[in-house]
This record gives sequence, structure tokens and C-alpha cells, in this order.
Amino acid sequence: MDSETSIRIEETVLDILKTCNLEEVSEQKIRRMASEKLGLDLSEPTRKKFVRQVVEKFLAEEQAKREANAADEVKEEEEEDEEAEEDGKVKSSGDKEYDDEGDLIVCRLSHKRRVTVTDFRGKTLVSIREYYSKEGKELPTSKGISLTAEQWATFKKNIPGVEQAIKKLESKS
Repeated sequence: MDSETSIRIEETVLDILKTCNLEEVSEQKIRRMASEKLGLDLSEPTRKKFVRQVVEKFLAEEQAKREANAADEVKEEEEEDEEAEEDGKVKSSGDKEYDDEGDLIVCRLSHKRRVTVTDFRGKTLVSIREYYSKEGKELPTSKGISLTAEQWATFKKNIPGVEQAIKKLESKS
């Protein structure tokens, strides 16, 4: 395959990859779409292999970008958490941490998400929820879930099953 053809194929495949939903498209479909655009038979073994290489390189670069973005987000969240602690937005009592509403913060899942234990209308609730800042206060959003003690016990009892399902899904990747 000459270099001009290789360049045309690569550019066409990359254009398709940039505009399609990568969760729903297969390499074969990308190859067919590129074949139609170029008017070339891309099912021939050397061209098929070349398209596969272009797709794999693109996917690897996208994965690297996602990982870099995720690392940047984690770093930003850690910096924001440090700033919040320095600003005294989080009230502490010994090793325990409380939010602006006086609810116990069990753990912070990220800058915006946390697990709290609170008393609501006489019931103890475990909440996993997103928070937002307003006028210097951290307030809960409707995005999340609150579990009663009974629901929490059921959830906790089933955590090994959740972990097993996660491992099974991760092993497929």
C-alpha cells in the first residue's frame, strides 16, 4: 500500500472515530464507513490490519487522555479539600469531621461527594450525596441516596456480592 493511500485511510478513519459514539461502533463498522467514503476495499488483509492499527492507536490515546484528566480532577479535588480545611469550612471534633449542618462526615468520596450519618425526623440515615457551595456553605443536593439503618444493614450485607460483580466485570476488560 502506497503512503498516499495510507494517509488518506488514516485521516478518514480518524475523522470517523472523532465523530462517532465509540461505545456503539465496531472496528468492522468503522472500516465499512471508511471504505464507502474512500471508494476503496478495506477488507483486504493489509488494509484491514492498517485500519485496526489506526483504531487501536486512537483508542490508546483517548484512554491516556481520560486517565490524565482523571488524575488532574483528583489533584484539583485534593487541593480544594485542603483549601476548605484551611478556610475552616469543615468543623472537626477530635478525629471526627462534621459538616455545616452538624452531620457526621464518615468519608469524602471526592470533593463534591461524601458519606454522612445524620438524624432526620428521628431516624438515623446514611447519606451518599453530592454537595455544592453557596455563600461559603457546603449544602447537599438532591443527587444521592439516603438509607435507613435497616437499608444500610441490607446493603452492607451484600457488599461482597457487589465486589465480586466488580471483579468479574473488570476481568472482562
